[in-house]
Amino acid sequence: MKHLAAYLLLGLGGNTSPSAKDVKGVLSSVGIDADDDRLDKLIKELEGKDLQELIAEGSQKLASVPSGGGGGGGAAAPAAGGAAGGAAAEEKAPEKEPEKEEESDEDMGFGLFD
Repeated sequence: MKHLAAYLLLGLGGNTSPSAKDVKGVLSSVGIDADDDRLDKLIKELEGKDLQELIAEGSQKLASVPSGGGGGGGAAAPAAGGAAGGAAAEEKAPEKEPEKEEESDEDMGFGLFD
């Protein structure tokens, strides 16, 4: 991917047919070493091809690929009619007891960063 990204950056910069040396120059400018075998394969695959046409063809291929599930399910319907809603409002939720404070590390005899 790094080789392709460098190749495409060179293409955007106006270099219509970047060489392996050009791609290596871009990668080395940001401290990345190029893999010669992969770079040579990429250059051979893209030699003589127009980048804009390749991107357009790839976009058409991706448009035909399903890219998600069947969509999310609908929201759950209420279990009962409106009368049940009034009964639920009358019931009181049990009161929450105040939470106990957590013990400090001092009680354990050691600290996290000691």
